[in-house]
Amino acid sequence: MVLSKSVEAIELCHLRYFLAAAEQGSFRKAGIGLGLSQSAVSRCIADLEDQIGASLFHRHSWGVSQTYAGRRFLRRAREAMRSIAEGAYDVALAGRSEQGRIRIGVYSSIASGFLAELLGTFGQRHGQVTIELVDGNPADHVVAIRNLSLDVAFVAGTRDWPGCERTPLWEERVFAVLPAHHPLANRKELEWRDLHDETFVVSESAPGQEIHAYLVRYLADLGRHPEIKVQHTSRDNLIALVALGQGLTVVSEAMTSARFAGVVYKPIVGELLPFSAVWSTNNDNPAFRRLLSLARTIAVSSDYSQAVSSA
Repeated sequence: MVLSKSVEAIELCHLRYFLAAAEQGSFRKAGIGLGLSQSAVSRCIADLEDQIGASLFHRHSWGVSQTYAGRRFLRRAREAMRSIAEGAYDVALAGRSEQGRIRIGVYSSIASGFLAELLGTFGQRHGQVTIELVDGNPADHVVAIRNLSLDVAFVAGTRDWPGCERTPLWEERVFAVLPAHHPLANRKELEWRDLHDETFVVSESAPGQEIHAYLVRYLADLGRHPEIKVQHTSRDNLIALVALGQGLTVVSEAMTSARFAGVVYKPIVGELLPFSAVWSTNNDNPAFRRLLSLARTIAVSSDYSQAVSSA
């Protein structure tokens, strides 16, 4: 149905004044309740009637009573006001991050460490916000961030991405993953020179590409291009390949919380992998803004302050 321009011009104040007059049975009493004069209420009702094209009230010396049209309009006006109130309440909840959704691109494990603390604390404070996690390569995450299909990505490194904001948050130690029967398995910690003759396996999926580049960068400094086998498998199955003696791999500290039979995790001396949050300045999702604020707060706590100060 096509509405006339006059009906489209009905404003919220028209409905408020109409409902007050209908409930009070008097323009004067409606005005008192609204903090207005009787004449102001009368003029507004008259304007509403002109726009609708029907009389809504019978005027009496003792007050007003609704016409047939007024009684029919009363039900619709109440529904409209209730709908507006419910809509305003939903928006207010979203604005306070009490409802909503955040889509997060992840690189590290959320089983322990910074991300586990961040998401756990946020969930306790904003339990009605839905968290969606998306695995993937940082480059793919950044594309999604730019088109606002992803709110934020937590990525390794300190690279700045064009068109995005970045803030450093935390660091994780780097661990080599070895078969339990490996000659180095009893060592408390390792150095890169201990690994220069080893074969490594990485996954084709994230964060395999980053691990590949990481290994090449550090082992090349020892004068050897490492042998790296790319496997078309998941991270869990990659660890299983390590247990089977197919090669070693490296992971960040948060990933060592996942325990697998037949492998051991050994820290590499002095190796810290920095992590940052990357997001779009055009993102106005209030739930995400609360998450980012909490991430910064946790980052400057005693456990993670080194990551921020050193970046």
